[in-house]
Amino acid sequence: MPTNSPLEAKLKQLPTQAGIYQYFDKDGKLLYIGKAKILKNRVKSYFKFTPTLSASNKLSMRIYKMISEVYDINWIVVDNENDALILENSLIKQLKPKYNILLRDDKTYPYICVDYNEKFPRLTITRKVLKNSKIKYFGPFSTGAKDMLDTIYEILPLVQKKSCVDGGKACLFYQIKKCLAPCEAKVTQEQYQKILQKAIYYIHNKSALINLLYQKIEQYSEQFRFEEALVLRDRIKSIQKSQIKSTLDIAKDEDYDLFVAKQDNTKVVVLKMFIREGKLISTDHHFLNITEDTNNLDELYKSLILNYYSKNLPFVPKNILVSDISQDDKTDLEQFISSKYEKKVTISIPKIGTKKQLLNIAFQNCVELLKVNKSTTQSVHLELKELFNLYKTPNRYECFDNSHMMGQATVGAMVVYDQDSFVKDSYRLYKLEALDEYAQMKETLTRRVLHFKDNPPPDLWVIDGGATLLKLANDIAKSVGVNLDMVAISKEKVDAKAYRAKGSARDIIYTLEDKIILKPSDKRLQFLQKLRDEAHRVAINFHKKTKRKEDKQISLLEINGIGKAKVTKMLNYFGTFENIKLANIDSLSQILNQNDAKNVYNYFQSHKTK
Repeated sequence: MPTNSPLEAKLKQLPTQAGIYQYFDKDGKLLYIGKAKILKNRVKSYFKFTPTLSASNKLSMRIYKMISEVYDINWIVVDNENDALILENSLIKQLKPKYNILLRDDKTYPYICVDYNEKFPRLTITRKVLKNSKIKYFGPFSTGAKDMLDTIYEILPLVQKKSCVDGGKACLFYQIKKCLAPCEAKVTQEQYQKILQKAIYYIHNKSALINLLYQKIEQYSEQFRFEEALVLRDRIKSIQKSQIKSTLDIAKDEDYDLFVAKQDNTKVVVLKMFIREGKLISTDHHFLNITEDTNNLDELYKSLILNYYSKNLPFVPKNILVSDISQDDKTDLEQFISSKYEKKVTISIPKIGTKKQLLNIAFQNCVELLKVNKSTTQSVHLELKELFNLYKTPNRYECFDNSHMMGQATVGAMVVYDQDSFVKDSYRLYKLEALDEYAQMKETLTRRVLHFKDNPPPDLWVIDGGATLLKLANDIAKSVGVNLDMVAISKEKVDAKAYRAKGSARDIIYTLEDKIILKPSDKRLQFLQKLRDEAHRVAINFHKKTKRKEDKQISLLEINGIGKAKVTKMLNYFGTFENIKLANIDSLSQILNQNDAKNVYNYFQSHKTK
């Protein structure tokens, strides 16, 4: 234990209610967040009190190391264990403690659904859940859902578009024999239901669907339609991607969700399998870094299950299979899921039989995935950790840049890189009001940290700028209580200016303590440059798009008799065109004469619906 710690005194004050506890080191950095049914009992179990206060000998190596760094403790009391579980998960994602295993929120998997409220139902892809007993969901599908549906619509004459039935007249789809024209009553509901059931059969039996695609490829090849054959080949790969090959015969009508994690040094692969009505619907996996040996993966399974089932899912099976979980976490999670979905759900660790065989198959695939994943990129992550002395090996990065032209069309951009690729769905674009570079970065980063609760912070921030902007970023992160690793990268000054394309200018990396200059051939520098260049590209493109829109608005105003100088004056005063549009005549009169103010106001009023 660190000397002069207030810990021992605080341990005596621990309450007996449920809640969460937070451990801090001597520098005030958050080490760990945990939950407890009885705070006093749980927290004290980490320590031994004689001859002096120290870490308990019963702890794993990782937790023993953590407790040895603990200097202070805080706690929050809640009403019950369920509230403690949810609060713990929320705070871990928001504050990123050093020793907690952080899993980002699970992506929302697509489902194929059919709405039996319709007379002639269609199959559609959705990520939203509607509470309606007549809507049937199939999935989740980690990949291949669209390719499956495209194939089904090509081989079966289902209603192709939602508007078709309401059209009242047979369209082109009927002429090319891809629809039976229920709009003209050329098919009965009973006949259509048989076709729909065949479509559902293909959803459950991917191998049958894939065989049809292979037959189609042969036909295309014989007709020298090779480009179309290649499209179908790619479609097959997409459908097959979420499958695990197995000869295991699963009992009919049984539904399971299965979660397995396997660790290799500091890398963990998490594998999910979704089994519906005895069929393996899909699988998905992802990798994460763990900086110390976990000995067991209890905490990971708890986070994994809580993250996945916290969403509104259309279907949750009665049986969830895992390879390891503590009894306390198992009980808490079962109560949470059962309460949320209003059905009894059991989490079990199979020891024998088919369920155990399923776990074994999942483990075998985890081993193979870990072998394949040993890549050069991973070594870059580890080297960056050592170079910058980071808290954790970075796995997820966010890089920020801003762009403007003489204060016009000012925008900010955030790009995201996770494991081994850019995650474009996670990019964020910001329209900014600030005028100078410092204020613009402040506005961008402030808007980002305000969403840490919903979108947790990454492992590393990369700021396009120098030491001043890096210190700003650190202050902003600290203002919301987050200990976040960060670096900045900028061009060195040549002739008192920083030129991105000037050959003699070198990139400088800044940490909060130091300035680092690496050789241009250094792969660590090249990796950070790749992040910076992507952020710059995205910011520039968004700036150009925004400026084109503003230029169009400026030209429209000029046509109305308001010159560019007056437009600039309004922009400087109101900040954005949106604010000018919303301004009343009195506000506009603050910077324009009465006649111009009326012209501008009337112009935007007349263009409200255009």
